[in-house]
Amino acid sequence: MIVWCVVALSCAGAATAAPTLPWELIDTRPHDPTAFTQGLVAHGGVLLESTGDCCTPGVDESSVRRVDPRTGRILAIRRQPEPTYGEGITVLGADAWQLTWLNGVAYRMSASGLRPRATVPDRWEGWGLTRDRARLVASDGSARLRWLRPPDLRVTRSVVVRDGATPVARLNELEMLSGRIWANIWLEDRIAIIAPGDGRVRAWLDLSALRSEVAQGAGVLNGIARDPITGHVIVTGKNWDRMFVIRPTTSIP
Repeated sequence: MIVWCVVALSCAGAATAAPTLPWELIDTRPHDPTAFTQGLVAHGGVLLESTGDCCTPGVDESSVRRVDPRTGRILAIRRQPEPTYGEGITVLGADAWQLTWLNGVAYRMSASGLRPRATVPDRWEGWGLTRDRARLVASDGSARLRWLRPPDLRVTRSVVVRDGATPVARLNELEMLSGRIWANIWLEDRIAIIAPGDGRVRAWLDLSALRSEVAQGAGVLNGIARDPITGHVIVTGKNWDRMFVIRPTTSIP
């Protein structure tokens, strides 16, 4: 087992109210470097991964795939029709839900077999997606999170995410872990850990140290899930050739 302790440092030039937590690297695993990762979630011992894009050479088109969390091998894949731009994914009950960026729809499919069940109108930009009990929680690239009621995706509540008094924009991939929403921030190598009740950022993880562990030219950090093997957290990024299992080494406020 690889164990790598990282000292918590504040992001240079950014005054934040929430602390930046130390973390350790538990394991490093393969990841498909052609996957333009938009979302990641664990289900039934595997990872469901949503990929986006439709026309960039060398980048996998929009898809949902079942991925072996240990080897990164693709076990099954559902390719979405062009010009779909796939975004966040989560599982609610027996259903997997995948957002699209500007296509105005969300896809509902079986989580176990990726069989299509419905295409549902969605009037917001699709970025990240997770679940909170019987609701979906979605980001749209702003500082706002919306709670959506399946199956019609009606908005039931929303919060603006803030670090102290400052709104946190560019919220992207989301994952609910132990009662907190973990959020990638587009164009940053940090994860915000958010209290869903009031939208307050309780802590940050600075994962910039992982940048040196992936191939040069890889995209941004994106993709957070509960690791099906260890129960810790697994993260990756767009066109990263590695996935990383991490664990905060202090309690999350």
